[in-house]
Amino acid sequence: MVKGILQYCKAIQLRMKNTILFFFLFSSALLRAQDLLQSGPMVGYSDHREVALWVQTKVAAEVYFRFRDEKNPALFRKTTVQKSQKEKAFALTFKADSLLPGTVYSFDLLINGKQQKLPYPCRFQTLPLWQFRTDPPDFSFTVGSCAYVNEPFWDRPGKGYGDSMLIFKTIAEKKPDFMLWIGDNTYTREGDWNTKGGFLHRYTHTRSLPEMQPLLASSHHYATWDDHDYGPNDSDRSFWNKQIASEIFETFWPMPNKPMGNGPICQTFGWGDCQFFMLDDRWFRAPNGEKDSTKAFLGDAQINWLMDALIFSKANFKIIACGGQVINNAAVYENYASYPVERRKLIDRITKAGINGVVFLSGDRHHAELSRLERPGTYPLYDLTTSPLTAGIHNPGKEANTLRVEGTLFNGHNFAQIQVSGPLKNRVLKMNLSDNRGNVVWTKEIKAEELR
Repeated sequence: MVKGILQYCKAIQLRMKNTILFFFLFSSALLRAQDLLQSGPMVGYSDHREVALWVQTKVAAEVYFRFRDEKNPALFRKTTVQKSQKEKAFALTFKADSLLPGTVYSFDLLINGKQQKLPYPCRFQTLPLWQFRTDPPDFSFTVGSCAYVNEPFWDRPGKGYGDSMLIFKTIAEKKPDFMLWIGDNTYTREGDWNTKGGFLHRYTHTRSLPEMQPLLASSHHYATWDDHDYGPNDSDRSFWNKQIASEIFETFWPMPNKPMGNGPICQTFGWGDCQFFMLDDRWFRAPNGEKDSTKAFLGDAQINWLMDALIFSKANFKIIACGGQVINNAAVYENYASYPVERRKLIDRITKAGINGVVFLSGDRHHAELSRLERPGTYPLYDLTTSPLTAGIHNPGKEANTLRVEGTLFNGHNFAQIQVSGPLKNRVLKMNLSDNRGNVVWTKEIKAEELR
């Protein structure tokens, strides 16, 4: 009797050990699968039929996405399976295609067959097919520039230049349909810009910021660059590694199109009744120290493409995003005003062509402001500058921007949320400049009819 009880107890004990071992091995395998995720997932561009999805693993792994219409969650679809590669820092771009317009999808990320359990929503949306059917949809987007993430070993000595990472959580809580990153989206250091490996390290380090991940997974993202994600400070068309810089940019920022071919980072896309033009202010740019007043900032080839695209567009608002300030008339630092002949040429061509609805967005300056240029016989041109997200703050002091709208200068970490709403013939664009906690600093409304 006693012997039987002892044998039974030993059997129970062995079973418990096996169970514990099973759960340990299972948990370790699950942990290893979870540990394979380096950064992302990120939702890229959107169209009526197709959406870009991006992710980065830590080592070579087989990856795919599974997605479903949120109104019919039982029906899953999958992207193709891809294997991440060291040569591209294990970063991958996928296309979720054959989608329905105007639909919200939830998605899962699977690495080596294991679903990644992420503590925040992962979703994307397709553009609605509203033309000739309804008024355009109301939507909102956020704008920011100058995102510095500290890495002490590679940073300059002293206090870290990056601060206030909570701003990405704040932006995610605003639930924008998409975000525009308009330059200095990462800051390359001296140890980065001479090699492909250096670029890959810097982009990976910034993209892996934990506070950024919920925003990346729940809103669409479009980007252009400025000097720090292109190369050294104030770099121009002479930068010796710009082909590598362009390759790495596209590795981390899926682009819907490349109208200037390989190299220049410019693109255009539509959302609702707005057309967006993301310009490259580095690829064709003459050195800032060049004494010739006719020197290039955007370059003739890019300006010619932009003008053709503006004339072709039927959008109520034509929003031009550029890393550097366009309308500020103070010829300081890297403003377009330091390239006076080309700046005047662009503004004159927009005026002469009678293009309606133009609004500029810019970054770079480490402060925020709204500039307004009056043009005789037609509407004024606005340039909303929003900067920085996390980098150091700059006070322009007595800088001679005589076109600054009174009350719009802000020296603090900031971003802008822009809302576009109303019926087709009475659309309104509302700018809200917010601090890193989401407090609205100032608001400006512009009606489409005011830009005609």
